[in-house]
Amino acid sequence: MSLTFYLDKGASLDPGAPCLTLDGVSLSYGEVVELTHAIARALRRSGVAPGDKVGILSANDPTAFGCVFGIARAGAVWCPINPRNAAAENAELLDLFDCSTLIFQPAFDELVAQIAPALPKLTTLVRLGAGDDLAPGFDAWLDAARNDPPAEARPPEDVVALVGTGGTTGRPKGVMLTDRNLEAMSAITLMSYPFEGRPVYLAQAPLTHAAGVLCFPILALGGEVIIMAKPDVGRFLELIERHRVTHTFLPPTLIYMVLGHPALERTDLSSLQCFWYGAAPMSAARLAEALDRIGPMAQLFGQSEAPMMISTMSPAEHRLPDGSIHTGRLSSAGRPSPLVTVAILDDECRQVPRGRRGEICVRGSLVMAGYYRNPEATAEASAGGWHHTGDIGFLDDEGYLHIVDRAKDMVITGGFNVYSAEVEQALMAHDAIRDCAVVGLPDDKWGERVTAVVQLQPGTTLDTGELVAFVKQRIGSVKAPKQIEIWPDLPRSTIGKVLKTEIRSKLTGS
Repeated sequence: MSLTFYLDKGASLDPGAPCLTLDGVSLSYGEVVELTHAIARALRRSGVAPGDKVGILSANDPTAFGCVFGIARAGAVWCPINPRNAAAENAELLDLFDCSTLIFQPAFDELVAQIAPALPKLTTLVRLGAGDDLAPGFDAWLDAARNDPPAEARPPEDVVALVGTGGTTGRPKGVMLTDRNLEAMSAITLMSYPFEGRPVYLAQAPLTHAAGVLCFPILALGGEVIIMAKPDVGRFLELIERHRVTHTFLPPTLIYMVLGHPALERTDLSSLQCFWYGAAPMSAARLAEALDRIGPMAQLFGQSEAPMMISTMSPAEHRLPDGSIHTGRLSSAGRPSPLVTVAILDDECRQVPRGRRGEICVRGSLVMAGYYRNPEATAEASAGGWHHTGDIGFLDDEGYLHIVDRAKDMVITGGFNVYSAEVEQALMAHDAIRDCAVVGLPDDKWGERVTAVVQLQPGTTLDTGELVAFVKQRIGSVKAPKQIEIWPDLPRSTIGKVLKTEIRSKLTGS
C-alpha cells in the first residue's frame, strides 16, 4: 500500500477530525488530503515522474509533513533531508539520491543557495513560504497546477523512501524502503503496543526520523499528531497535559532531560498509553526511574535498514504481574517482533546457542530493498540471506534480545573483549552521571584502553577515581575504564545519538 493509505484511511473515519496540529492550529484530515492532491499535481507539472526523487528540507512543520504524502500520491520517492546536517552532508545526500526537486523552509534559504548551484540534477526548488529570487513560493507553485488533472501513481519497484545512513563513518548510503517495509513496521506497531480510542501523538523528535514514521499507524487510526517545531522539554510536558497526549517518542538523551526538568512532578501524564524510547541504548537505572515518574514506557529497536521494529517491548512487559518493575528486562531491547525473524550469528553466518554473543541478523518484510545504486554494500549487508545489523547481542532464555555493542565499538584490551554498552550501563548507575560514552583508545600496554567520557548531572562534582572504583565493583577491573574524562556535553548526531567517532578524534587529536 502507498504511504497515502495511512492518511486516506484516517480521513475515511472522519474527514473533519484534526490531523496535524501546530501551536493550537489544526489541519483536518480532509484539508490534508486536499493538500496532498494539490502537491501531486504541482509535482507532475514540474516534471516529476513516478520514481523520481523529491527531497524535503524542513524542521517539524505540518505543511512539510503533508508534502510526504503528496510526493507519495505522485508516485515519487520521499527523501528526508535533515535540517541539522552540515551543508556538505546534505549536498552529498541530494546528489547521491539523484533528487530532482527540493521543497524547503525559508529558514534554510542560505543553505540551499550554497549547495544548489553545485547540484545539476536538482532542477526544481520550492520554498515553503513566499517566493523570492531563489525559488517560487509554495502557494504559487500549487496554484499553477490547480486545474490540472489528478496525478496519482505508484512508484516503480514500490520504493517510497530513500533514507541516508552511514554518514558518520564514511560516504553515506541510501536505504531503499518500500511500501511493504513501512506496512510491516506499522502492522508491528499496532499489534505490539496499546492503542485505546483515537490516539494523540506528540512529535518533538524530528519528523525526518523515528517521530515521522511512527505517525503512519497513528494516522491510520484517525489520530491527531501534535507537532513541535523545535525541541523544548518544558513545552513538551505542557503539551502532553494540554492535549491529553496518548503516545510519544523520545531518544534516551531527551528522556534524561525530562527526568531532570522541574515541571515533571506537577505535570499530569495520566493520558499516556505508550511513551516510546529508542534510537540509542538507555540506562537501565534511568529507565526504572522513568517507569516510576513518567509511566508506561515502551521500547523499540530498529535501524534505517529495518525501520523501528526489529524488536519491541510493550509497557506491560516492563513490569511483573504484581506491578513491580521487571528489572531483569530493562537492559534488553525486547523480544523480536511478530513479523521479524532474528538470529544471532557467528563470523561464519552460523547460528549460536541462546546466551552466546554474536551479530544480530534479521529476516522479514521489515528489511529494506537494498542500498540505492550500491550493490556491493547491499551484498555485504545481506550475506547468507540475512540482513546484518552490525550490532553484537544475544537472546536470553525468555527470548529477549540484549544488545551489547556495535561491532565496531567493541574494545579489545589485554586480550579481552569489552563491550562498551556494558561499561556504559555501569557508569550510568552512578547518581552523578547524566550521560556517557565508552571508546577504545590505542595503548602500548593493553592494545586498547577502555576510555570513558562522562557528562555530570547539573550541580554535581565527581572524583574520577571514585567512579572507577564504582564500576569495578559492578563489572570487574578488566572492564573498568583506565581513563575517564569529564565533559560538559557529548557530541551528538541530529537525532541525539552520541558520536563516538568525534569523541575518539578529539581524544586522539586525529
